[in-house]
Amino acid sequence: MDIGRGDEAGTQAAGGTGGRRHRTRDRRGRGMRGPGVLPERPGTPVLRTARQRFDQLVLDVVTPLDERWQRHLGLVEYAVEDAPMLPDDWPDETVPLSSLVRGKGQEPTRLVIFRRPIEHRSTSHDELEAMVHTVVVEQLAELLNLTPGQVDERYAD
Repeated sequence: MDIGRGDEAGTQAAGGTGGRRHRTRDRRGRGMRGPGVLPERPGTPVLRTARQRFDQLVLDVVTPLDERWQRHLGLVEYAVEDAPMLPDDWPDETVPLSSLVRGKGQEPTRLVIFRRPIEHRSTSHDELEAMVHTVVVEQLAELLNLTPGQVDERYAD
């Protein structure tokens, strides 16, 4: 009596493939294939990159401050760059977190926030948000010739 043969016959009779099992998931041990979450709109990624999340954080911090001080600031261009380009003779102890270049004539003032140095100094999302807020408020205060506490009352928090 051959039990294996009877199972194969039963599988074939039921429309099977001769006792072999077909696996459609986790083929060759590589894990699930394809996206785990489908996007709301086709063609757009569901998960944002670290750069996109940081850009949105800076935008969330800058927008209310710029709306409040816009008529005093004039035209200010805000930008985010990964890291500053430092000259060879720059001391190793410090790395700038931002750069403020005052506009001349028709050129706008440019405030650049450096993503990597700020992310490197923060350990949580709340700390990252607080650090971005601090950097932006301090730069706007310098531009307006005010104290950071006058620019935003949350600065002391």
